[in-house]
Amino acid sequence: MTASDATTSSAHPQFAAALRELGLDHLNDRIRRFPDATRTAAEAAAAIGCGLSQICKSLVFAAWGSPLLERSRELGGGVPVLVLMDGASRVDVELVRRELGAGKVTRAKADVVRETTGYAIGGVPPFGHRTRTRVLADRALLEHETVWAAAGTPHTVFPMDPKSLIAHAGGTLVDVRERTGSERAE
Repeated sequence: MTASDATTSSAHPQFAAALRELGLDHLNDRIRRFPDATRTAAEAAAAIGCGLSQICKSLVFAAWGSPLLERSRELGGGVPVLVLMDGASRVDVELVRRELGAGKVTRAKADVVRETTGYAIGGVPPFGHRTRTRVLADRALLEHETVWAAAGTPHTVFPMDPKSLIAHAGGTLVDVRERTGSERAE
């Protein structure tokens, strides 16, 4: 199935409200709903018919001991941090830890993700979250004219140029992509 085979559908209500608040109502017409889940980057890329690196993953991590994060927002023992990463890459947790000046960074548990964002894992959009969260956006997203991100459910995605997506997410551009052996040797 390609993006043209999917049905146009409104976003998750919380995400639709965020689009209105941000003046991005026009994106509602570009949201695509697929009958099969697009929970993973590979599933989304296959459904849309785009490259894996054109998928924008929204991943929530928990950071401990970072002076750069508000201590009052601690959930589950760590402060939630959203990392936006291209679908073909993995997050280097050590680089995230260094970027935040944290003592420790781990993947957030499902309940922390839902509490922080208002969405379930596999449907977390890059913005429109329940709480304001620190956002790190990997620079590799800028290599594309358009990226696709979750629209609040595991079945919906939307396209957007990466600069605008990162800006609306309030993201800080960073290099937190895990490097392959050949990239590390350069």
